[in-house]
Amino acid sequence: MPAESAIHLNISGMTCASCVGRVEKALRKVDGVQEATVNLATETAAVQGSATVQALIAAVERAGYHASEEDATPVAAPPTGMPRETRHLLLAALLSLPLLAPMLLMPVGVHWALPGWAQWLLATPVQFWLGARFYRAGVAALRARSGNMDQLVALGTSAAYGLSLFNWLAPSQAQHAAPLYFESSSVVITLILLGKWLEARAKRQATDAIRALQALRPLTARVLRSGIETSVPIAEVSVDDEVIVLPGERIPVDGQILDGRSHSDESLLSGESLPVPKAPGDRVTGGAVNGEGRLRIRTVAIGAESALARIVRLVEDAQAQKAPIQRIVDKVSAVFVPVVIAIAGVTLLAWGLAAGNWPQALLNAVAVLVIACPCALGLATPAAVMAGTGVAARAGILIKDVEALETTRQLRTVAFDKTGTLTIGKPTLVRLHALDGDGTTLLALAAGLQQGSEHPLAKAVLDAAHERGIAAADITAITAVAGRGVQGGRGDARWVLGHARWLGELGVDLTSAQILANEASNAGQTQSWLAGHTEQGWHLQGLLAFGDTPRPQSAQAVATLRAMGIRSLMLSGDNRAAARAVAAEIGLAQDDVRAELLPDDKLRVIRELAEQGPVGMVGDGLNDAPALAAATVGFAMGNGTDVAMHAAGITLMRPDPRLVAAAIDISRRTVRKIHQNLFWAFIYNLIGIPLAALGMLDPMLAGAAMALSSVSVVSNALLLRRWAPQAQD
Repeated sequence: MPAESAIHLNISGMTCASCVGRVEKALRKVDGVQEATVNLATETAAVQGSATVQALIAAVERAGYHASEEDATPVAAPPTGMPRETRHLLLAALLSLPLLAPMLLMPVGVHWALPGWAQWLLATPVQFWLGARFYRAGVAALRARSGNMDQLVALGTSAAYGLSLFNWLAPSQAQHAAPLYFESSSVVITLILLGKWLEARAKRQATDAIRALQALRPLTARVLRSGIETSVPIAEVSVDDEVIVLPGERIPVDGQILDGRSHSDESLLSGESLPVPKAPGDRVTGGAVNGEGRLRIRTVAIGAESALARIVRLVEDAQAQKAPIQRIVDKVSAVFVPVVIAIAGVTLLAWGLAAGNWPQALLNAVAVLVIACPCALGLATPAAVMAGTGVAARAGILIKDVEALETTRQLRTVAFDKTGTLTIGKPTLVRLHALDGDGTTLLALAAGLQQGSEHPLAKAVLDAAHERGIAAADITAITAVAGRGVQGGRGDARWVLGHARWLGELGVDLTSAQILANEASNAGQTQSWLAGHTEQGWHLQGLLAFGDTPRPQSAQAVATLRAMGIRSLMLSGDNRAAARAVAAEIGLAQDDVRAELLPDDKLRVIRELAEQGPVGMVGDGLNDAPALAAATVGFAMGNGTDVAMHAAGITLMRPDPRLVAAAIDISRRTVRKIHQNLFWAFIYNLIGIPLAALGMLDPMLAGAAMALSSVSVVSNALLLRRWAPQAQD
């Protein structure tokens, strides 16, 4: 009996949510399987239990799909060249356009048509080569005793193609022009391929988040062995190896500092906008960026046990738990397909047996199938989606898949990351206190000490001096003290600028500014102290406090969402004081603030909120990726990391949180158009099918009605182009 384990499979051939259910059902029937979860986005299956890989693959094959054991190697780079789905869509469009041209030219008084043989040559490859996928998927659904959109496409287009072929070749039509419907079958397939292309595009993006996460881990590490630094592949690094990390490099492993001082940008884990000071004994995380110091690190975790790998798993798990939305058309098609087939069969038998005119009976039955051909159904969602996403893109909202567009309208709670989302994401000088009252001199000295530094606090000092028109003091012999601050001098004068602990070690008395420092700490602000040296020793000259200021649009974003009946929350990795200070400025209640959160804490909060209803998550960093993937809809700020944008369904191309409300608005309007389009698509069927069954609608009129329904759907969808976000100052 095989040991119990988790088996991961690649699944191909799935086209809709009902396919997921059939594959899961097939896997769960295998002896030894305890649980099976299929992810449509990544086309994978995770199976818990003692079943063998061979048994699982065989079960999937019997269900009409293909399976293989998932490779344990990292996600491969996307293939180069034009994707297969894109090639097929372009070919179908090129072949269908000449068939559609006569219909397009007719309103302007041009009556022209291709000869039958030319129409047949153009339509046949579309029907049986580019449209073969619908036949395969339809047969698989038939074997599982269920209906889907693919069956409807296959039946409708086959009916139109078959009737056209019959009319073209029938001897009775030799002396006059026969009505042909090749353009109907080809255009329907082209439009459905457009929808499939949109779905395939969303699927490819699913693995981008994992690939972007893996790209954060360096490929090599500088390992110290026998006193010699050697660059080795990351896979050859072992626990307890000593690793050297130079300034500006990405830390390759989770470890503990043995020697060296620096700052580490750990925003990927904590969301903290400021680099964290690091000294011997402190832990560092693989994937973080080392600051200005050289570090010697003892490796404590590698591979799957590292913090970065854990975040990868969190994203994968969150994606797997996000159930695909059952498409409205798929639900309707499950009932519509057998009903249409039954009506067509009854029409054939009734006319054939009652009137004895079997050719007419066949035409009437085919008219039923032609009027039911899902041209408008195929357009209903893609037309509205393309119009809605197009106008949203012009407003700076990139909606990457239909699922996000459909579900955004349902949101009742939106959780915002703080740093870089509701705030600017970089420190600014918010408080300047000179003990002698000369703030200009204090800022000039601080700017002089920070000249040439790339540290975020240094940039904040230099920016503040520039904005106030204060020239930096002429200070030379500037030296950065890793993990502590900076020092410099001019002649006999010396100054130091750094954190309180360092100045305390130098013997500087800080009590004169302690009250002000406590106020800054309570507001969540980071402090730098400046001291000068005289013959009497070191003396404190002043205090500089830094904070991350809210974006100018954040308060309006919260107010707009509140007016829409949507609750706003703040999730932050920063300390509680900093988070509450920002919340007070933008109009958030203190009860709506969650602070000091790690990625798994944010993920837990999002899952708890999701139990109460649809929830959105807005973030910009790697630390937000698991929560973005787990939320009903994830919103990534366009100025954030690639990982956040890949994990989210919607990207805000401008760092403006007000776009969240705009995205919800366009989602509501677009889904409303989809519902209206489906109404127009079906109203023609509700009227036309009975008329066709009664012999009052021949296939030519049926084709015209079908075309009219498509025009109605497209025209209705194009009304979305008039949408624009609410006026924003």
